[in-house]
Amino acid sequence: MTEKTTHFGYEQVDWNEKQRRVAGVFDSVADNYDLMNDAMSLGIHRLWKRFAIERSGARPGQRILDLAGGTGDLAAKLSRIVGPTGEVVIGDINASMLNVGRERLLDQGVSGNIRFVQANAETLPFPENSFDCITIGFGLRNVTDKQKALESMYGVLKPGGRVLVLEFSKPVVPGLKQVYDLYSFRLLPMMGRLIARDESSYRYLAESIRMHPDQESLKEMMQLAGFEDCEYFNLSGGIVALHRGFRY
Repeated sequence: MTEKTTHFGYEQVDWNEKQRRVAGVFDSVADNYDLMNDAMSLGIHRLWKRFAIERSGARPGQRILDLAGGTGDLAAKLSRIVGPTGEVVIGDINASMLNVGRERLLDQGVSGNIRFVQANAETLPFPENSFDCITIGFGLRNVTDKQKALESMYGVLKPGGRVLVLEFSKPVVPGLKQVYDLYSFRLLPMMGRLIARDESSYRYLAESIRMHPDQESLKEMMQLAGFEDCEYFNLSGGIVALHRGFRY
């Protein structure tokens, strides 16, 4: 019987091996994650995340799940919107990222309505109809079974709830792909070596972006998971896309 495999960047690995390999990447980069985000995107990642929050429809009193919540960028802003009567749950499979996020948000004085849960997106440990909104920023491409994760998100959403997937995608502006490839495979690993002292993890991140489904493919996956009124917004010429879908 042939063993089931999946991709880890451009490398084919055993299906059950990817989760461990991805965990190793984020254990390595956790302490420098925010610094590298700013360096890699020239700070533009903050605008992408602001756009996602504007499209989230978050309101006071709501309960929101921020998956792959990492160091808490989205959660900090969402917590201010939902206020003391609401709650933001940061879910991340990686304990190192959760620890960095917890310390960072405590330093910022943001903690009262935020809860941290170590969770696998493919099998979310929450009852059905738990959340008004789910966000996942730059995390879906690292999930082994993306379809299963989308179905799990659908299951824990309340009727009328929505999911927002912010992720690197495929450039749509003519000529941008060539420039982006040069940046990703030449400059990004070099920045990883100089700033985070970890070239291989950032080479994996560049490769994982290329292996992620394109805009239309991800939209179809969301529809297959049950989401309705699915749409996407290309940001920075399609380098990043925000997908949104609803559960009715």
